Parts: sequence; structure tokens; C-alpha cells
Amino acid sequence: MEHTSLIIMVGGASSRMKRSLQAREEDIMDQIPHKSLIPVGKQGRPFLYYLVKNAVEAGYTKLYLITSPENVAFQQLKDQGMFPEDLEVHLAVQQVPEEREKPLGTADALQQCLDQYPELQRTTFTVCNGDNLYSVGALKDLREERTVPHALISYGSSGFDYTEERIAKFAVMDISSDGFLQQIIEKPKAEEVPQYKDAAGELRVSMNIFSFFGAGIYPYLKNCPIDPVRDEKELPKAVAMLVAEQPESVLCIPRSEHIPDLTDANDIQLFKNLD
Repeated sequence: MEHTSLIIMVGGASSRMKRSLQAREEDIMDQIPHKSLIPVGKQGRPFLYYLVKNAVEAGYTKLYLITSPENVAFQQLKDQGMFPEDLEVHLAVQQVPEEREKPLGTADALQQCLDQYPELQRTTFTVCNGDNLYSVGALKDLREERTVPHALISYGSSGFDYTEERIAKFAVMDISSDGFLQQIIEKPKAEEVPQYKDAAGELRVSMNIFSFFGAGIYPYLKNCPIDPVRDEKELPKAVAMLVAEQPESVLCIPRSEHIPDLTDANDIQLFKNLD
């Protein structure tokens, strides 16, 4: 099945980024609704530009941006021709339920995207965060033919250029000996981490880049419970439910490389040399 669609979640602004910018007395997030629109690099282009550039190089021809209702900035990017002319660009809006003040989470965001663009329920696509700069190789890996409906990139933590403290906040993966996802463990306790290392002694973590067959993941998005702490329906939880019922349905594709991201204000300078 042809796999040329990429969904990028660019919903709302990060509270952590806002706090770190406020600490530096910068008000950039007052004008910019999402981290992916922060200007970076030599040309001051939006961070999203570089992610989309990598996606096009990896062979994606259709782009779906999951945005908040206040998505004027993304519509302007589309209208201003920031995206390549041969890239088909769609905006999916994650509506906030009437009884809530904030969005219902990433699983709900993806479900709303699939509801608004039903063609995605009949195909295989990649979905990722809008504030991580995934490599061309990683994006291309998820387009490769496989014998199972779903996949994700399992990153070796030794390839990251992050502090151990920051890595400890990532989600750890429990992978079977034949390469299938068994669990995603969000922020495990320090004493539990060693048990999740693979045969080579490598800790594998998720950076929230997945490939799904739409019809296969949809029921788990719809039935995903609301996390009692974060008060959201989270995509990793939906995936956990999927692998619990279908143990060999999510292939883990190993990679070892650094993933630049925008978590707080200090990360912006890391992208100053992008062309």
C-alpha cells in the first residue's frame, strides 16, 4: 500500500516553552501559537519548514497539520507558499469539547484528523510531533514495506546528545526479541530503567514518530481512556492498548541518532546554523 501521507501535530503552545521564554523576558510565544513556528536558522524560517523539507526529501507528498481552532498562522504559511508546490497540504482542526477548557490530547487529535479526512482511515500514514526535527532517514524508514500494519522508530538513547536527566523524561520501550513493541513506559523510575535495555545493552526510547494503518489504529484512538493525571487521551496509551490486544502488530525500527527538538528557550540557539 502506498505510504505518502505525513501527519504533524502542531496543536497548541507548550507551557514549558512559554515559562522558559518568560524567564528570559522574551515574549515570542505571544505572537507565535506553536513552537513549530518559532523562527530558526540563518534565514529565520519557521522550525516546521525544516521538518517538512526532510519529509519531502523522504518521499511524502501529502501533509496534514493538526492545529488548534486558532490556526490563522498555519493557514497563512499555506497561503504564502511556504510549502513546496507539489506537496498537498491540509489543515485538520482539533476542536475542544464544550465541557472542557483545553484539548483532549494527542489520541483525540489524531482521531479528529481521521474523522475530517476519512481517506486516512483507508491508508497507511506517518504521524509525528511538530517540535522534533526527525531525519530524512527516520521518515523514510517508516515508508518502507513491512508485513505488519503499524511501526515506530525505536531510538537508541546512546545516540542522543542530551543529558541523562533529559533522557529520563522520555518514554522507554519494551521490545520483544523479534522486534515488536510490547510496552511504552512513560517516565519510568530510575531503578526500573535497566530492565528495559535490549540484548546489546541499549535503552530504546520513543520520540513519538509512528506509522499506522488508519483503520487499525482508529478504534484505539476512539476508546483511549483519559489519563487521570494529565486529563488527556494520549497517543502512547492508545498504542499500548493496541499492542496489548494485538501483540505483534507494531514493528520497532531501530535507529541511533540525535533528534533536535524545541523543548524550551535554550534549544532555539541550537538551530542557528540551519540554512
